[in-house]
Amino acid sequence: MIATLLFAAFFVMMFVGVPIGAALGLAGAAAIALANSEVQWFGLLAVPQNFYAGLGKYPLLAIPMFVLVGSIFDRSGVAARLVNFAVSIVGRGPGMLPLVAIAVAMFLGGISGSGPANAAAVGGVMIAAMSRAGYPGSFSASVVGAAASTDILIPPSVAFIIYSVLVPGASVPALFAAGMVPGVLAGLALIVPAVWMARRHGMGAQEADLPKPPFWKSLREASWGLAAPVLILGGMRAGWFTPTEAAVVAVFYGLFVGMVIHRTIGVRDLFVILREAGELSAVILLVVSLAGIFAFSLSTLGVIDPITRAIVDSGVGEYGVLALLIVMLVVLGMFLDGISIFLIFVPLLAPIMQHYQWDPVWFGVLLTLNVALGQFTPPLAVNLMVSCRIAGVPMESTTRWVIPMIVAMIIVMIAVIAFPQVALWLPTALGY
Repeated sequence: MIATLLFAAFFVMMFVGVPIGAALGLAGAAAIALANSEVQWFGLLAVPQNFYAGLGKYPLLAIPMFVLVGSIFDRSGVAARLVNFAVSIVGRGPGMLPLVAIAVAMFLGGISGSGPANAAAVGGVMIAAMSRAGYPGSFSASVVGAAASTDILIPPSVAFIIYSVLVPGASVPALFAAGMVPGVLAGLALIVPAVWMARRHGMGAQEADLPKPPFWKSLREASWGLAAPVLILGGMRAGWFTPTEAAVVAVFYGLFVGMVIHRTIGVRDLFVILREAGELSAVILLVVSLAGIFAFSLSTLGVIDPITRAIVDSGVGEYGVLALLIVMLVVLGMFLDGISIFLIFVPLLAPIMQHYQWDPVWFGVLLTLNVALGQFTPPLAVNLMVSCRIAGVPMESTTRWVIPMIVAMIIVMIAVIAFPQVALWLPTALGY
């Protein structure tokens, strides 16, 4: 009965507009109070304890830093220089700017850990460039929103950090390595429908007339941005620093590039950058801490085991269960952000993963692919929200362009399910 009230209270508060973090915390606290009705105030002591326990995890220190990295590189001018370099390689012509937008978003995924930050950095440069070339704003917003979703797959990734905290059997380095190949495949898969749609509908008529940047000058200007993923990921692989320390290194590297090399960031800009990163980090970490209360109430009430048994004994088999979970997560991804999905459902899904002996690293990549899909699937797609705001178009206008890219991402997801080594080969080769 109390378990039913827990979920009912959570969903009711969600529907009436209560922020998801507050809904998680209030529903969890109410369930704890009801479960300890005889010693109610004593039982509620678990609320502050689990609030702190949700935050008191070393890997979470990386989240504010990687969010800050996204804000810094958004203003450092790195994205614009990477775009010029990419255009100097692929040239001008129909469909080339969408290809460049996706390629640059994938590359920035190796610097920042936040999809919306990636969408803002790439969209700020590419949407205006695509508009000058004759691409419709709704198409440009769709391409940028979908491309930015690769950010949470290509390391470093905030989503992988959250997952590693919830599933102790999956280390951050192993998850980072496992996300690399699926992330690159996702980006390549998105390029196919983006270029095809641009050429089929005759978009970018003015693109061929725009000047092509000189290769060597573009390479020289983009070299500092190109070196960032090498420093961050190479340093972690070489053992110079942990993923959390890598985030701090990336912050100082980004500030050096923005303030000293490109001189696009001034001292006055630092307050705005720090404020934006602080606000976004506070929202993420507040949801994480309040979800700790919800997760504690789930385990205390014994909700997880009956749900696990009901799913396992449903008679649909291992792959039937996996298919149902994927459909559920894709639908949830249309309405909830990825971090909330992880915090609410990973505690419920972990016992199912253990029952079927699925590799926790592979399962983490699969869940993150679902989250990436949700980031550009209307009606509540955080990346599309950012890109549509930059393009000045309503989200409804992007649907016709987004659907083929959703299909492309689903094909990559099927490949990861059918061939787990797509995700597990690299961490195995690196010894994680």
